[in-house]
Amino acid sequence: MDETNDEKLSCCALPAGDGEYALQHDDDRELAQLAKALGHPARVTILRLLLARNECICGEICGEIPLAQSTISQHLKMMKEAGLIQGEVDGSRICYCVNRDHLARLKALILQL
Repeated sequence: MDETNDEKLSCCALPAGDGEYALQHDDDRELAQLAKALGHPARVTILRLLLARNECICGEICGEIPLAQSTISQHLKMMKEAGLIQGEVDGSRICYCVNRDHLARLKALILQL
């Protein structure tokens, strides 16, 4: 089959139209931010751990995941900034839990894909 470049369709080509696929869509930015917060296997594991326990302190997370405490703290920070988890100071510890509203929002955004 002999096709010219104009006749070839790319799987990555966006259809011409009225800007339906605008790159600045608020939902797209929000989904990207939330997805980035889960973009590392350790963060997914942390989220699963928090969901299973309903609340957790950083020391317990460090006991469950074979990473340095400072590395886990960085992962927690990123997830907290995205709003997927919340942290509450309890003396010298920080107790973390899942922000279920933001997790539900992430699920809704994924279903819109």
